[in-house]
Amino acid sequence: MSLDRLVRIGIDVGGTFTHAAAIETNHRTLLGKFKVPTSHRAKEGVALGVVEALNGLLTSLNIKPDQVQFIAHSTTQATNALLEGDVAPVGIIGMGSGLNATLARLNTNLGDLRLAPGRSLKTYYHFIDTSKPPSQKDFEEAFDKLSKQGAKAFAISEAFSVDQSQNEALALEVAERLNLIATAGSTITQLYGLRIRTRTAVLNAAMMPKMLESAELTERCVKEANIHAPLMIMRSDGGVMDIASMRRKPILTMLSGPAAGVAAALMFLKISDGIFLEVGGTSTDISAIHNGRAKIRSAEVGGNQLLMKTLDVRTVGAAGGSLARLNHQKIVSAGPRSAHIAGFNYVAFAEQLNEPTVSLQSPLPGDPDTYIAIKEKTSSASSPTYCLTPTCAANLLGFVPPDNCAAGNLEAIGKSFEALGKMLGKSAAECAEEFLSRAADKCAPIVRDLIREAKLDDKTVTIYGGGGGAAAIVPYLAKRLKLTFELAAEADVISAIGVALAMVRDTIERQVVDPSNEDILRIRQDAYNSVRAMGAADNTIDVFVEYDSQLSILRGTAVGSTSSVDPAQSPTDMSDASKLSLVARSMQLPEENVRQSVSNQAFSVYAGQPQDSPWLEFFTQKRTILRVIDQTGTIRFQSKNGDASLASKAEAENAIAQMANKWARWGDAGKSVPNILLLAGNKILDLSGLADLDQILTLARLELEKFPNDDKIIVLATPNY
Repeated sequence: MSLDRLVRIGIDVGGTFTHAAAIETNHRTLLGKFKVPTSHRAKEGVALGVVEALNGLLTSLNIKPDQVQFIAHSTTQATNALLEGDVAPVGIIGMGSGLNATLARLNTNLGDLRLAPGRSLKTYYHFIDTSKPPSQKDFEEAFDKLSKQGAKAFAISEAFSVDQSQNEALALEVAERLNLIATAGSTITQLYGLRIRTRTAVLNAAMMPKMLESAELTERCVKEANIHAPLMIMRSDGGVMDIASMRRKPILTMLSGPAAGVAAALMFLKISDGIFLEVGGTSTDISAIHNGRAKIRSAEVGGNQLLMKTLDVRTVGAAGGSLARLNHQKIVSAGPRSAHIAGFNYVAFAEQLNEPTVSLQSPLPGDPDTYIAIKEKTSSASSPTYCLTPTCAANLLGFVPPDNCAAGNLEAIGKSFEALGKMLGKSAAECAEEFLSRAADKCAPIVRDLIREAKLDDKTVTIYGGGGGAAAIVPYLAKRLKLTFELAAEADVISAIGVALAMVRDTIERQVVDPSNEDILRIRQDAYNSVRAMGAADNTIDVFVEYDSQLSILRGTAVGSTSSVDPAQSPTDMSDASKLSLVARSMQLPEENVRQSVSNQAFSVYAGQPQDSPWLEFFTQKRTILRVIDQTGTIRFQSKNGDASLASKAEAENAIAQMANKWARWGDAGKSVPNILLLAGNKILDLSGLADLDQILTLARLELEKFPNDDKIIVLATPNY
């Protein structure tokens, strides 16, 4: 196959397989895929599988090097290193001066850090009093002392270095001259909190030797393939960064396993609001998406909080390959042991099972002997052991579409469940229902919690399934929760697709009390410059600025694409009638209760009147449901209540002020402005992170400068509660 189009390549490292996917740049269609076993035990680690998957994809699709516009891969190396204790011992150089020296010594001397049960990170410590400015010789002696003790990487951390970082910078210069691997707290984060900043720097340093080795291998492979596009690495917050940034901050790849799937949910499935489940063989990752953004939380390792962000993904030990456990003639659990870990084969994928027999086994040493195993009646001890999984149960009950990657051998599945039913005194269907119910028991509470925490509309929310095991879990779970569901196309390689479509991303955080307009504009520009330096095209960069008044943290998050083609747009427009029908279904309202409110060149805003009971309307203000839909028929924003108005560019500031006053809320803390969004050109400019009207107007003024004067701007307001 010869391609004449530009290609984006994504490679996802999974627990069992490493998948590679090629995406056509302009229309975001899947051109092909390739998979190899994940190389956990190779000398090169999982990087070898990345290289093999890339080479296999290029060869099988006959992709020319100059057609590759973007290439990125996810990595489990940082996470695996932490879980397995495969990290470098770290020498900590703590610094402080004057009265703060004693406190600085206490907060930078961390001792050994717990990573996981039975795993810890060894640290060595040296303190430098900076009442007198330290010299290069002071740092040379400190590095020499710590190296002799056993340190292989170094973390430098000084009290208040986020304000004055010259001593940390000097230490890094000395380390570079001595060819030592080192990092500093102020280069990782600009937030206060000496102990947590030191801990974050120490873990970053511990990962660096292994990650640098992996990065060199994969980068060399890309160069040898004559691919000129820069190699990108998946971050734990759902974006990608260039390899130079990864070399400085490998900690940002930690916990990035689920990030690729969420990136696909946003960029490929184009979910604006919903719950996304990526279902593998052993575990299911569950996350909430609201207004086109995934929820973010602070990262933790071994119970230790870090100054870095990761996607808020909840993982449960139930998935497509989970084994069933029995107790008193009942299926009491799906998992945590899976077929992949136990070395069992799925009944669903057996070529033939004539007379299956049921037994209870302990899959691995230490496991209870209550897991259901299936054998052919005439088999020998060396014959394969099969198992019933949620994939098998979902096939039996008709939840798996015939063209789905989870579709299996219904004859073998039926005979095996019948054999189990005879053992339990139940029908085959009752056994399958009981099994899926146990899997849903683990997932349902998490889904409910995420719907509540993300403030999604629990009446209209959709749950989306990706991953090879999606059909095994999602349809039954949706039935249990009485929600609608959708299974992703190309579910088995959804994470690789997510990597291919991921946006360049960076977040800048600063501790600021009562930020000024200048602070707002400065952090926006710094975030913008960061992703631009990593290759993001100017016309694709969006920056979201927010202020956490409780923690006094000002945050700027920028995302952009290395391609100047807008991923949200497509040459194909949807008719107005089709848009109305789609929006009405999304609102779960009859079409006569939905109307187009306002529209501009790229977006239409639809308003719906819910059919609330008369009693509810008597006690509460009548609300208007909003949906924003683009020309391609993708719902880009939704709200349970709000308003929209259309303005010229010159009138936009006045329209924002009017909306802010109309939807303001008064409380004990005074006046609270609503969430404000602007639909300008083909962009959604989200100003909802700011709670001060003057700051909103300042940022809006800057954002709108780039648009033509004759553009029509849609102003959206939604309640800030």
